[in-house]
Order: sequence, then structure tokens, then C-alpha cells
Amino acid sequence: MLQSLCLLFKRLFKLISISLLLPGVWAQQVQGGADPSAEVLAHARQWLNQALAQQSQTLPLRTEVVLGRLDPRLRLAPCQHMEPFLPPGSRLWGATRLGVRCVQGSSRWNVFLPITVKAFGPAWVIKGQVAPGTVLQASDAIATEVDWASATSPIIVNQSEWVGKTANRLLATGQPLRQDMVRGTQVFQAGSQVRVVARGNGFEIAARGQALSAGVVGQSARVRMDNGQILQGQVADGQTIRVLL
Repeated sequence: MLQSLCLLFKRLFKLISISLLLPGVWAQQVQGGADPSAEVLAHARQWLNQALAQQSQTLPLRTEVVLGRLDPRLRLAPCQHMEPFLPPGSRLWGATRLGVRCVQGSSRWNVFLPITVKAFGPAWVIKGQVAPGTVLQASDAIATEVDWASATSPIIVNQSEWVGKTANRLLATGQPLRQDMVRGTQVFQAGSQVRVVARGNGFEIAARGQALSAGVVGQSARVRMDNGQILQGQVADGQTIRVLL
């Protein structure tokens, strides 16, 4: 008798454990129908998989998605056809949300799921503290993989786009370099004598001129030539402005 009771308790404990581990399945058995909330999650996952597969064709990054939960207080009416959608102004990047609406059912409803889209790709990461106003050297960062979508400012991919530029703020170890963290370094002031290299279709000439604005590498600057002509070109270095004719 005692052995039979022990066996019965073991079976009951096993059933209770399964119901706690699988609340969705248990709810379906009690209600006798599909759980709308579970269907919302299923539709959202399917839509996200397709959308991110298309997105990865234009931006080859390794993506991961963390799907949030619906408010447990929601009571959704059964729905025969659901349609996921991205709210206006949203994109599949970082912390955002995905909408799911019922377009065919006893009542129409809209719900929103919080999601986090992570997009891992190559980047440059600061390996030591860099003070504001410091001109960055190649030794200040190392190449590794980071989540591009963890912040809104675009990642700087090419080393040439940050070496020689100035830190806008304090940069700490482990921070991925993004465009809002650096600015071009000023290499000459207005009034400086500079070399102007003008390039046209099949020719290139060089002359001297006077800078009318401060020069920042990679940005445009104005220069007055000896004949009084004013040109605008891109600052190549501390002594050179390149002009396309």
C-alpha cells in the first residue's frame, strides 16, 4: 500500500512539474483552444526572421534578436489572421518594438512587442583611456567584433577614418569608436599659406594660395589664389588643399 502511494505521488509531481515548465501548453489544454498570445509571438518570430534575412543582404552582420513579452494582463480575442508590422519611424535596430494586429477575427486589436536587435560586426575598440582633445593614434584602438546596434551613432569601420582625428570626449577602454566620438583635427588656420593641387580631366596643377578658413583634414576649406580667384577644396593635410575642376 505504501509503495503504491509513493508511486502515485511521484506521478502527480511529474505532471505538476511539466505544467510549470510549459505554461502555454497547460493553458491550451485548460481552455481547449490556441493561446492568442502564443500565436502573436510565433507570428512575430517568423516575420522577424524573414525581415532580418533581407536586411543582412545589404548589411552583412551577424544578427541576434531578443523578443520581449506581452503584458500578461492582456486578454486577446481569438484571431484567424494576424499581421506583424513595424511602427512608423521604427527600424530593426537596437531597442525597438514590433506591432502585431488582428485583421480577421471576432474583434480587431493591435499589440506591441518590445524587441532588441543586435547586429555584430567588425569595429575598432578603445584599449586605454583617451582624454578629450587628444589626437588619436593607431595604437589607441584594436580591431574586434561589437554590436553595431547598441547605440545610434554609426560605427567607424576603417582605421583611416579615425587615426589622426581628435576625441570629442573622454573615451574609455572597451568603447567602440563611433562617428560622434571624433572630429577632424585642425591642421592650419585662416590666413595660412597652403599648396593647392587642382585636378581636372587628364591634368593636375599645383599653386600657392591663402586659406580663407581653418583647415580640418577631410573637410572642405576655401582658398584665395594669387590671381584673386577663390576656390573650395578638401583639406588633404597640414599644407595641402585638393580641388576638383
